[in-house]
Amino acid sequence: MTIELSFSLNGTPQTCRIPPERILVDLLRDELGVTGPKVGCSVGVCGACSVLVDGTLMTGCILPALFVQGKSVTTVEGLARDGELSPLQQAFIAHGGFQCGICTPGQLLASTALLAENPNPTRDEIEHYMMGNLCRCTGYAGIVASIEAAAAAGAR
Repeated sequence: MTIELSFSLNGTPQTCRIPPERILVDLLRDELGVTGPKVGCSVGVCGACSVLVDGTLMTGCILPALFVQGKSVTTVEGLARDGELSPLQQAFIAHGGFQCGICTPGQLLASTALLAENPNPTRDEIEHYMMGNLCRCTGYAGIVASIEAAAAAGAR
């Protein structure tokens, strides 16, 4: 049995038929070819599979795909506009906010959500908000510096 699912992915309407138990990260990666969200822990604690659903940060590895019916999903691929990296993406490059790159998509989406909620976060607020995104390379100093720089530049 399959169910029709319609939603927006990075601004593009999508309609597909999926089994009701399909998890969002599997739909994105395996069926729609979007590779930004990664499967890390598969239990919703590492942040590698992070997506924005109607602007809210969510973990795609535990989110039933049917949850996004009629909603807007943004992955890291949707942050750039017209081939231009977002100011936050540019700050991650300029301030060493990534190392191996596995966690970077989730870090970028989490920091996008943070800056939308709190355009001028303190270092403590950044560190607290970003706790749900693990970096195995211990690149936290660069990640925090990148978010601070983006906030100071008015990135949203």
